[in-house]
Formats: sequence, C-alpha cells, structure tokens
Amino acid sequence: MKISDKFPKYTQFNPKIPVYCVTPNEGGLHRFFDTSPFSPSGRYIAVLRFPQEKRQPTWGESAKVVLIDLHSGMEKVVYETMGWEPQLGANINWGISDNELYFNDTDTNTWMPFCVKLNPLTGEKQRLEGTIYHISPDGKHIISSCMRRMRRTQFGYGVMVPDEYVPRNFGFKKDDGLYITDTHTGKCRLMVSIKDVFDKAEPLIDKSKYEDGECYGFHCKYNPQGDKIMFSMRWFKTNDPQPWNMLYQRNVRYWIITMNSDGSNIKVAVGPDEWDKHGHHTNWYPNGKMLSMNLCIDGDGKMYLVKADYDGGNYGKILKTIPGSGHPTIHPNGRNILTDAYRAEPVSFGDGTVPLRFINIQNETEETVVRINVDNDAMEKYPSMRVDPHPAWAKNFRYVAFNGFVDGKRRVYIADFSSLL
Repeated sequence: MKISDKFPKYTQFNPKIPVYCVTPNEGGLHRFFDTSPFSPSGRYIAVLRFPQEKRQPTWGESAKVVLIDLHSGMEKVVYETMGWEPQLGANINWGISDNELYFNDTDTNTWMPFCVKLNPLTGEKQRLEGTIYHISPDGKHIISSCMRRMRRTQFGYGVMVPDEYVPRNFGFKKDDGLYITDTHTGKCRLMVSIKDVFDKAEPLIDKSKYEDGECYGFHCKYNPQGDKIMFSMRWFKTNDPQPWNMLYQRNVRYWIITMNSDGSNIKVAVGPDEWDKHGHHTNWYPNGKMLSMNLCIDGDGKMYLVKADYDGGNYGKILKTIPGSGHPTIHPNGRNILTDAYRAEPVSFGDGTVPLRFINIQNETEETVVRINVDNDAMEKYPSMRVDPHPAWAKNFRYVAFNGFVDGKRRVYIADFSSLL
C-alpha cells in the first residue's frame, strides 16, 4: 500500500505512529470497525460524504459515495445515494476486487431501500433486490436485517424513509429477520426469520417472556472464514403508538445469535440476562469461532473486554485489569487488541477527544497511539450525529482507518501500525 504525500499528516497530541488525513477538504465517513474501507488491492478507500453536519438526515436527502485514490491523492464522487444514516453511512462494503463496491440506496417512488453493486472505476452498476449490511469474504452473498425497521430500536444505522413506510414486528415475525442476497443474480430471500430464532435457537429461548412485545434484527456479520454469521436481535415492549429509537428508553433486551452461513445450527452466544448488565459491540475473533465484546460481566458497572464461543461456551474476561471501551478488534497475531472509546467512557480525556488504544493481551498493558477529537455540537441534540472513530484494519493488518471530527467536519484518517507490530 502506498499513501500519497498529498495527504497531510495528522500531528495533534503527538501520535506515536504516522497518521494521514485522507479527506482533508470536504471530509467523509468510513463505515464501521468490522469492515475495511480499503479496496482489495489497497489502492483505494471508499467513504460517504454527508450533505450537512447540523441535524439528522431526512428521507430523500442524498449523500455522496467518494472514491479516494491513496496512490495519487485524488478523489471523485462515484454515486449519490439516499440510502444512509449518520452512523454507518450507506453501509459501504467492498467485494473481491476494486471493481465491486456495494452500498445502499432508496427508491423514492416506493420508499424501498436496495443495494447497489457499482464498478467505481467505470460507473457500471447493478440494482440488487436486497439491502447490504455485511458481505461474505468470497463476495458471493450479502446479509442484512431490515434497513427500514432499524430506526425502531436505534437511529443511525439503516436508511431514512417516511415513518408510515416502517413496519412493526409484533410477536414472533415469520416475514422478517435475516435476509441474504446473491451478488451475481441480485436475488434476495429471507434466510432466517425472527420466529425461526425463537423456535430453533439453542439453548431454547423461553418464548413466554417475549410473546407480548416487538423484536427486530440489527447487526449481522460473517466471520472471516465465511462459514458462520452473527446476528443481533433487539426486543422491547411499549405502549407507545409509534416507537422510535427505543434503545434510549432502557427497556430493550438483546441477543447475540450465531448460525452457519446457510442459516442452520442457530445458537444463542450471549443472551439478555448478560446484556442486561450493559455491554456493546460484539465482533468475531480472527479464528471465526469466538466472539469479543465489551460487557460489565461482573454486574458492577465496570466494563471489561469479554469473549465467548459461538455457542456461548468459554465465556469470560479476556483481560482482568484493563477496562473495555469502544469498538474492539482482536489482531490476527493473537497478542493485540485495538479499540477506541466513546467520549463519556472513563478512558477518554473529558474534552471531546478519545484514544485509539493498542492493548497487549499477554502483558496486560496498553498505550494511546492516537488521540482524536470526536466532539460534534450537533450530537447534543441529535445523539445519532455523534462521531465514533470505528478503527478498522486493512486486509494487510498494518494500516487502520478511523474517523474523527476536526475543523468542523467528519474526516477519515489512516494510521500505520507497522512499528508496533
């Protein structure tokens, strides 16, 4: 990978490694901590550029998909989409080559979201039936929960459509859950319904506790090997005639479910009794058989980095003394964890800046390698407008992309971790 000297170096707070701003002009956002924004060859990075930073987007408001050439320092807008929200943007994923870029858009005639398969180098595009959250490692399939329904439990992760086009999931839905799309044919089908999970998951879920409520799919992720999927579900009960953003009502219950890539062998990895203690951001270990997460596992309000097998076994702390935070990823070397932090978490600095934390698992030591501002005034009124770094490794596990909010704009940075590895 080559990074052009046209990209200015980031030097605030004296980073311990080289850091470059690859959106120095109009800014941008990269997707999430579990998805590399780097193209398969490493030459390009794809980001989403918002039309404004002052409020939540409205339906029909477009944002720009931007392709950045890391070799030349040049960028170009390759698409304008109306299928986005401010946390994960348009859910941009790369396929198996630099000729395949996937992201969401919305048909404003029907207010139905769909996935676009774009060749960003030629402009050739294909409309797929389903939406995208995560693509399989071999680029053949895409999985997604319902992008319209996501706003029922939390703003920021799906797409914006008029409220009357957002269905509700009373009881155990047979016609909503985890969808899968074939990237060649464009055909989409419901692979596992919410009812399937409640009926088939092991250990068995006590359905009597949840029949009088609403359940929605949210995050979903392939493991690195592509043979297993993680699927998160959120349940709540309310008398509100139109529930929105229910995460902030503090009455949501969570499941982390795993399954084989064909939807079989459904397991409960971490259930509501554990998530009630407070936790966030589950991710696959590099081995594809274990999960990492932040969780107050002792029930005392202290966040730890925690692990569990795909079936819930081997559950416990990864580290005994170092607190959890942000969006953690286990490096394939097995020695290191990279994570960031939320502005209000104890490991942050209290001034709107947060650390990129590089943790040594064997020695239980850590260092702040980068400190970046994430403070956006709009988030005080609109929490979904917050800026999370979401540090994400390139496929060579040397470079990391992350977000910040500097000089009044969301910006994307690349850090070179080679000296620490």
